[in-house]
Amino acid sequence: MENTRLKTLGTGLALGIGAAAAALAGRRAANTLKTSTGHPWKHRVLDLGSTFLQRKYPLSAMSTYLDGLHLYADDAGRQVHAAHFCIHLQHDLHQCVIFDRNAPDARLIGIEYIISEERFRTLPEEEKRLWHSHHYEIASGILTAPGVPEIAEHAYFEDLVTTYGKTFHTWQYDVDDFPYGAPQLMMGFTEDGQAREELVRERDREVGVSTRRNRERRRDIPTPEVAPGANSWESGRVLQTELRETDVRR
Repeated sequence: MENTRLKTLGTGLALGIGAAAAALAGRRAANTLKTSTGHPWKHRVLDLGSTFLQRKYPLSAMSTYLDGLHLYADDAGRQVHAAHFCIHLQHDLHQCVIFDRNAPDARLIGIEYIISEERFRTLPEEEKRLWHSHHYEIASGILTAPGVPEIAEHAYFEDLVTTYGKTFHTWQYDVDDFPYGAPQLMMGFTEDGQAREELVRERDREVGVSTRRNRERRRDIPTPEVAPGANSWESGRVLQTELRETDVRR
């Protein structure tokens, strides 16, 4: 009797999951068609087929959405919204793709690698200049995980507060509506008064979070001492990428 009941329950659960998956696929298909407006019909057909038939393992594995702000390493006044979608690739390494916002038609603007303090301390000194700490981004409430229950977010950030990130933006969307030029090294904020208040308020409204409340809830997260070599922009001298002509090796 018990086996029959469990079997019936399992069948019902499977049917429910199947119906939910079908509904989700339908919504995805509708979103695909809606966001493809203006594209040739053959592209829309390909997008629709891809939605149902292709498995996208790297994208499916990116289970964490983090929302924050970045500044250009060589121009602290240039600050932009950055929506991160990440996978915990190894025990001490995350990798993230970054968009200008969390929306179906968001622009892909960059990448970030996140490593543990232990791994950061082993890097060559020149390499360390490319990395920034996350201690203030978390303590200030600027970095957030929208929609995640407070207790889960708090536990996650207790670990992330000691990490370091290397970020390059491939699209300077604050000045150009096209991905011109070389990727640019980005940094994170390290103390009060650096982030533009109007940008923080705009991000909070768009995402539906409160940086101020985040900060209050995280007061009990210990702030680590930043390892030497990180946050090079604070010294006034940074590394930045630029295009230059060079000979081709044959």
